[in-house]
Amino acid sequence: MQRRDVLRAGGAGTLFAVLAGAGLITPEQAHAASADRAAFAATTMEEALTALGAGRPAITQDLRIQAPDVAENGAVVPVTVTSALPGTTSIALLVERNRTMLAASFILPDGTLPTINTRIKMAESSDVYALVNAGGRFYMTSREIKVTQGGCGG
Repeated sequence: MQRRDVLRAGGAGTLFAVLAGAGLITPEQAHAASADRAAFAATTMEEALTALGAGRPAITQDLRIQAPDVAENGAVVPVTVTSALPGTTSIALLVERNRTMLAASFILPDGTLPTINTRIKMAESSDVYALVNAGGRFYMTSREIKVTQGGCGG
């Protein structure tokens, strides 16, 4: 088991070195993930929004969440978020009825299309929220997704 751990860590280190050498990632960006620990540990919407620095985000129709109305397996729910807001720098997904609210968080470098496509875990049917930072302000929209088979316990 140790050999696999060493290979995995070495592969991650090599990937980071290549990305940093190419100027695609800075050490500050690599350390930014640890800043989200409090947000990923949040168990309420208020805690998650506070940890993300969002305060009270404005509700907007300029965000679109694409996801199935009914997910057959809560362990792998496909979600796509697209922002029409200029200056979008981050997109986060929050699931209201999970044990921890924040399911995913993405930082978008300048020039990146403001769209993310990922799979999230959902414990049960719930509202899923997309939180976007655009132009220094936070915006949010939501969509209900029904889950027929549990995914992450709880």
